[in-house]
Amino acid sequence: ALMKIIKHCHEEDAGHTDVAQGVLLGLVVDDRLEITNCFPFPRNADDVDEEDYQLEMMRHLRKVNVDHLSVGWYQSTQLGNFVTTQLLESQFSYQTSIEESVVLIYDPIKTARGFLSIKAYRLTPEAIATVKERDYTPEQLKKMKLGYESIFQEIRVVIRNSHLVNTLLCELYEMMPSSQGQQFLDLGTMSTLDRSLRSLIGYVDDLSQEANKFNNFQRQNTKQIQEKHKYMQKRAAENALQQARGEPPLPEEDISKQFKPVPPLPRLDAMITSGQISNHCKQISQFCTQSLGKLYVAEALQHSKK
Repeated sequence: ALMKIIKHCHEEDAGHTDVAQGVLLGLVVDDRLEITNCFPFPRNADDVDEEDYQLEMMRHLRKVNVDHLSVGWYQSTQLGNFVTTQLLESQFSYQTSIEESVVLIYDPIKTARGFLSIKAYRLTPEAIATVKERDYTPEQLKKMKLGYESIFQEIRVVIRNSHLVNTLLCELYEMMPSSQGQQFLDLGTMSTLDRSLRSLIGYVDDLSQEANKFNNFQRQNTKQIQEKHKYMQKRAAENALQQARGEPPLPEEDISKQFKPVPPLPRLDAMITSGQISNHCKQISQFCTQSLGKLYVAEALQHSKK
């Protein structure tokens, strides 16, 4: 299943397609979710109904006695740019219809650098409840105790091969030229790190814009509260004059009609952007740590040759 995902993602990446996506098939065994097969979504999704396509594929797999139960989906990413609103909505749809569903995220760029990058995620119960309500106001997020760090929960991935596959890998390893694995010790990591940092800067700019929007909302809200307070003081002073003259007080008016509340600002985009920034920082830190490890290995090899 993993080799099929890698093959599909690299083919789509070579064709400069945005993302490669597909369906995961498998079954639940005890407290584990075993993914044993997969198939890609059609390229021209506009011409084919995706739901009918999935059902037809699972029907054919069932005929040949292959695991045909859908247990989630997979998606490719470039340098960890996967925390998006579309991913949130898609995983919510899968997880509410099939409870054990996961999304696998595969990064072909990091894998090409010698680091197999495959991660599994699920939505937290707080995120599911929030998306179900479609209410992303600050009050609702505070009530649900939902932040960018608690949208997704990462699931540990364990890769197991059959004995036949392990035997094949051993034979392929013996057939592989000695120079084939040298790129895995490539120390030229600046290009990858540079792209990751540039992407991180772009997301920081987006978060800054979201912060400006929220600050404007806060200023408008504060201004309206002050105007409402001044109006109520003026009204109270006029009523006091009316009573001093022995006249009846002014009729009560609905203040909410005169001062319509400022519509609350949705915080979903800001929360998603913060989650992506956090993910970038973790990946950059991990990538730099692995690069430093390569440097120490190269230094040890250099000293051993001397």
